[in-house]
Amino acid sequence: MSGAIIRTGRAVLHVTDLEKARDFYVEGLGFIETESTETELYLRGLEEHNHHSLLLKKTGEAAIEAISYKVYAESDLDSLYEQYLQEGLQPIWLAKGDQHAMGRALRVQDVSSLPIEYYAEMDSVERMLQRYDMYKGARVQRIDHFNCMVRDVEEAYGFYTEKLGFACSEYTATEEERIWAAWLHRKQTVHDVAFMNGEGPRLHHVGFWLNDPLALIHACDVLAAKGYSPSIERGPGRHGLSNAFFLYVRDPDGHRIELYNGDYLTSDPDFKPIRWGINDPMRGTFWGHEAPDSWFNEASTVLDVKTQDPVEIKKPVLKQGKPQFVI
Repeated sequence: MSGAIIRTGRAVLHVTDLEKARDFYVEGLGFIETESTETELYLRGLEEHNHHSLLLKKTGEAAIEAISYKVYAESDLDSLYEQYLQEGLQPIWLAKGDQHAMGRALRVQDVSSLPIEYYAEMDSVERMLQRYDMYKGARVQRIDHFNCMVRDVEEAYGFYTEKLGFACSEYTATEEERIWAAWLHRKQTVHDVAFMNGEGPRLHHVGFWLNDPLALIHACDVLAAKGYSPSIERGPGRHGLSNAFFLYVRDPDGHRIELYNGDYLTSDPDFKPIRWGINDPMRGTFWGHEAPDSWFNEASTVLDVKTQDPVEIKKPVLKQGKPQFVI
């Protein structure tokens, strides 16, 4: 199954007030509203031709229903289903028609208990890339990655690289060469998913790619003008890891969004992962203000794919002894 997954696909977020969410995401950040109902808001970036990359659902509590990856073909879903069964992880099916604008989908709680979704088909819509008259806010172009807090990064790293065909671009290691965090990719950029050591499983943020650094600066101006200055949590700045020019914002329910630009190509077969020492201050902040405590401690609750109950959060684990995986 190493070639089945193409890229990060979409995120399904639960929010408590759809109108507040619309104002923040559409008027503030500049997402395109593809479609909406009284309880759902389908959003996409200007570059995207799929129906949505962000689905906001109105519920009583803010949470993460699923983070999704797009696969090449329907047959890949069947293969993934069998693979997860063999791993004892009990995947479930969502039939075509169960979700608006979507084909059949597979959902599963992965080895870190994150709610993962795979799909092959989604309705196509007009690409707005050259509709410059519609550019506003952050001018969001496309979804880029997920960042997840998990209690055992090495376990997640091993499963995603050995079972799902992800490759590592960069990683943070302790002095004992334990993997503290890892940036893994399927598309040919730095990451589709990152795993951070912490209390988990939780979703730290969803990253969206912007076409230039000025879009991030403009987003700050627009958010401030609309009264969202307190929602700007960290940045602008540049990470050492990934070389990303970044801005982190919190939506009205506290979900964290990263506005992201400036990473690099990872497609060469002889590309070697970049190691960062855990005590290197430039890995997180190449330049810019240090992250606030909230950036390290707060993240979104994830839900069980079967019961829709919050998944229990557990303390992080760093194994003793020699590293289990060699990068």
